[in-house]
Amino acid sequence: MDTRTGLPVVGMVGGGQLARMTHQAAIALGQSLRVLAVSPEDGAALVAADVQIGRHDDLAALREFAKGCDVVTFDHEHVPGELIRALAAEGHTLLPGADALQYAQNKRLMREHLGAKGFPMPRWTAGDAKAFGDEVGWPIIVKTATGGYDGRGVFVADSPADIPDGVEIVAEELVPLRRELAAVVARSPLGQVAAYPIVETVQENGICVEVLAPAPGLDEDLAVQAQRLAIDIATGLGVVGVLAVELFETTDGRLLINELAMRPHNSAHWTIEGARTSQFEQHLRAVLDYPMGDTRLTAPAVVMANVLGGEPGGMSIDERLHHLFAEEPGAKVHLYGKQVRPGRKIGHVTVLGDDMDDCRRRARRAAQILEEGYQH
Repeated sequence: MDTRTGLPVVGMVGGGQLARMTHQAAIALGQSLRVLAVSPEDGAALVAADVQIGRHDDLAALREFAKGCDVVTFDHEHVPGELIRALAAEGHTLLPGADALQYAQNKRLMREHLGAKGFPMPRWTAGDAKAFGDEVGWPIIVKTATGGYDGRGVFVADSPADIPDGVEIVAEELVPLRRELAAVVARSPLGQVAAYPIVETVQENGICVEVLAPAPGLDEDLAVQAQRLAIDIATGLGVVGVLAVELFETTDGRLLINELAMRPHNSAHWTIEGARTSQFEQHLRAVLDYPMGDTRLTAPAVVMANVLGGEPGGMSIDERLHHLFAEEPGAKVHLYGKQVRPGRKIGHVTVLGDDMDDCRRRARRAAQILEEGYQH
């Protein structure tokens, strides 16, 4: 407990943009999020008042960080489970716990567990990928079982020659895809669950570039089914905090589970302006066991566009912001304090309105100005 405010202290392991935006939500709740960052240059370390420098895989650093925290949570899934269990055994509260988090850390474990529970998934194997490809037909999707994100560790294998050696993989059939969706929910220790509207995520080169809320033209029964899947997974795994379930909508109208994330997620960044309670506030409410917030949209159409780093040179980011705000004053900009590298997520923009197509056009234009500089 923070004796200055009388409020509990939340610590977040990881100093990236998720911690940065969670810190912003914490301020409104009277808190300053405590952050464990690898570097003082990390995005959250640039803005939070209470920052400890240390690694997420160093038990001594985690142990020191957890001192004085009422609850510890995560902005990524890379903290080894045995370290989480060690801290829990010493009396610290870590949410989500290692028993739940393992299914977001390891795709094989996730597929095995959800498959045993009857959840819908693509056909897959963790065994002989060549035999699997021969059975379901090439090409197939190959994923590293651990460590992949933003398109890394996921690729299309056209033949056995494309299957990597020396790493644990999961092979999946290439499903007939209409689009990708995301179901985001939050769950408290008491079991209260709040679900956000189902969104469509648009991918390019394995990276999410755009999120549309609500998913345009999604059948109401399918939307309810997607929310129910996420709620059932969160409840069954005992997740506390935000859970994002990435989904495939197939051309024949089925929903298949792609991946899980147990933390605030890129597919719900739109909620900062586009929902009555942002996913970041909701995550804090959940891990503190506060009642969940209202998840309704604040506008009929909400579009978030990720801002990816472009080639070096050209206009400064400050000049680009001048042009962006002059051309699109309604766009809400979130920059993450990251060094710019080609293809790296350095921020996002959100546009609200009454028409989805118009919001998409405006959001894309705003992101383009930040990525490439202003062009008439």
